[in-house]
Amino acid sequence: MDNLITGDLRNIEHLFKHTDFEFYHHDVSKFVHVSGDIHYILHFASPASPIDYLKIPIQTLKVGSLGTHNLLGFARVKKARILVASTSEVYGDPLVHPQTEEYYGNVNPVGPRGVYDEAKRFQEAITMAYHTYHQLETRIVRIFNTYGPRMRLNDGRVLPALIGQALRGEDLTVFGDGSQTRSFCYVDDQVDGIYKLLLSDYAMPVNIGNPDEITILDFAKEIVQLTGTSQKIVYKPLPKDDPKQRQPDITKAKNILGWAPKFSREDGLKITYNYFKSLPKELLHQRDHKNFDQFIR
Repeated sequence: MDNLITGDLRNIEHLFKHTDFEFYHHDVSKFVHVSGDIHYILHFASPASPIDYLKIPIQTLKVGSLGTHNLLGFARVKKARILVASTSEVYGDPLVHPQTEEYYGNVNPVGPRGVYDEAKRFQEAITMAYHTYHQLETRIVRIFNTYGPRMRLNDGRVLPALIGQALRGEDLTVFGDGSQTRSFCYVDDQVDGIYKLLLSDYAMPVNIGNPDEITILDFAKEIVQLTGTSQKIVYKPLPKDDPKQRQPDITKAKNILGWAPKFSREDGLKITYNYFKSLPKELLHQRDHKNFDQFIR
């Protein structure tokens, strides 16, 4: 179920041939109904890129609040287990490093990222309320930076942004001095961790991400080496409230789920780069926002 506000049917076209697959073109911020038995609901609906949630801030807040409320009610009616996708952004610009699930965050509710950060924080709160008040089976995953094939090349996230610039022969943009850090998890590992959490008996939030931390500057240098570009790295001012550090503590995922990432960043990047290289040229040069560069995170 997707309203395709940031999605693309091409990403699921290979699934339509399966008789057990159905697609509903629908916005979960509105009333949700699916006939028949439902055993599991996985709620990933939300813009997740700065370009998107700054362009559609109201929809971002609505899907985190109204959309989550609708799906929790739907899960209660169907007696289904529901997993909601939260984010490392609930930690804001963290004062604790690495980030554990017990850290409450350092978030600016009225800053440019507030519409996304607070939507996700509310999403966690209402999910726990349904769990404690209605005894609904709920799971909360806090997703850290994830990458892999089928990402939108120009959606403002740092990995596709840098690869896209390299493929177009543009200089690679680094914000600030590049000392801010991120931890990138390959999508196969992320899916495996989410699936194990869904089937677990643990209701509190769990970090799923790769703790292999790297500075943005060093990451940009890896992209230069990977792509063989001759373009230089250029520096621009750091966006407001941009997190200085991002690294998950995955102790709970290891102990409770028996999960840890398997893909190295080197291997994951090669697969992702080959995917981006295969895209049509018109997608390579497409921009999702006229002020694209200021939103890269």
